[in-house]
Amino acid sequence: MVILKSKAEIEKIRKACIIVKEVLEKLESIVKPGIKTKDIDKFAEDIINKRSAIPSFKNYRGYPAATCVSVNEVIVHGIPSDYVLKEGDIVSVDVGVYKDGFHGDAARTYMVGNVSDEAKMLVEVTKNSFFEGIKKAKIGNRLLDISHSIQSYVEKHGFNVVRDFFGHGIGRNLHEDPTIPNFGKPNRGVKLRAGMVLAIEPMVVIGNYEVVTLDDGWTAVTKDGSLAAHYENTIALTDNGVEILTL
Repeated sequence: MVILKSKAEIEKIRKACIIVKEVLEKLESIVKPGIKTKDIDKFAEDIINKRSAIPSFKNYRGYPAATCVSVNEVIVHGIPSDYVLKEGDIVSVDVGVYKDGFHGDAARTYMVGNVSDEAKMLVEVTKNSFFEGIKKAKIGNRLLDISHSIQSYVEKHGFNVVRDFFGHGIGRNLHEDPTIPNFGKPNRGVKLRAGMVLAIEPMVVIGNYEVVTLDDGWTAVTKDGSLAAHYENTIALTDNGVEILTL
């Protein structure tokens, strides 16, 4: 069941999203060759704690960290570790914040030093596909209009969207209805209505979209070892249009 949010509830979600945004912006200054992914996680958690908030992901279904830090072929749910970022890596950081009863959620993919032209294009296409998708986030449209727009943009640039992971509704719970694929046929799915708050998150790969989950039960990697990128924002649909709460 899709839970529509009141204006007051959207304002509370916005407060969580402002912290998410702050974390992701400040990470730009520390994501460099030589930093361990577990230090990225600690940096993010410290900011969240200073804002009297809680990391949404920590202990969620047993997840052990405050953030997901996914390097190169890792699509999502990379567990922070002693891995040291090196020149040419790309790293996706997914951040969730819980404050005053509501969640916010967003992700960015950072380029570590000088990366290949193909990696740079992957990161750009992934980000741009989000913005292509939300052009369709209009009251009266259907949910999969967003999904189709993301898929079309990505495939037009020669990449693929992941089929195993999805965006989601968000609010009092980190994951709510509706489930939002990054692929599909237009004019399908629930009708978009004012009060919907959605986490839209394209996950894009250079190669085949098949996924393998590692033995830790979390880390999802491309089966063919090709690079993956992730870009996410929490958005609210209002009578005045779409608002990106994590930008």
